[in-house]
Amino acid sequence: MRLKDRVAIVTGAASGIGRASAELFAAEGASVLAVDLPGSALVAAFKDAAGIVALPLSIVEPDAPARIVGEAIARFGRLDILFNNAGVSGRHFVEEMEDADWDRIMAVNVTAQMKLARAAIPHLKKSPAPRIVNTASVMAEGTDLGLAAYCASKAGVAGLTRTLALELGRYGITANYLLPGAIETGMTKPLWDVRPDVAEIWAKKSPLRRLGQPIDLARAALFLASDEASFITGHGLHVDGGLMLRV
Repeated sequence: MRLKDRVAIVTGAASGIGRASAELFAAEGASVLAVDLPGSALVAAFKDAAGIVALPLSIVEPDAPARIVGEAIARFGRLDILFNNAGVSGRHFVEEMEDADWDRIMAVNVTAQMKLARAAIPHLKKSPAPRIVNTASVMAEGTDLGLAAYCASKAGVAGLTRTLALELGRYGITANYLLPGAIETGMTKPLWDVRPDVAEIWAKKSPLRRLGQPIDLARAALFLASDEASFITGHGLHVDGGLMLRV
């Protein structure tokens, strides 16, 4: 029960890393506010889940940060952990990219994380064990064709998180980020179901010779959210099966 009596917000919680993390946090004793888009599988995912309350809401709505943090406080009376996990991808060559494509990826992947952190900080200051965990990507440090917006947004997550760690350390708030590699999530699975050969290629790139699973990231997020990581801040934790060793 590494998160006993703590309150966590988990975004992007309808599937993949977010769902696995919300379930694991609750199993470890936390009360969890799980957030994802209206119309997603969020409500069904946690219909009978003990310790998890679903909030269908887009994190890019102007009032989303205040509503999300306010709901956590109203439901549970406090806030200890913010796991900014929601994210989107897209593949557009810069020469052909529309402003709307760039803006959407940046808004979800990095701007919403900043705004949620900003709304959460006053409440995290009151926690005896306050934690911010953000999901970036190995593409924060690498790149690929057509991933200008995605890579820029994930590098932004890394920079944002390091600065949060510097600014908030005096309050005992830690801020760290995850760098997932090739993970079988709701965002990647549809492609790999259609092109299993692509999934096989990515699996072979890892020294562990497999794709990552959402639980792999959930366990890493749990570690960073727990007392075991109380002296770790500003750190990017690679959870990629060694994928980037050969880059």
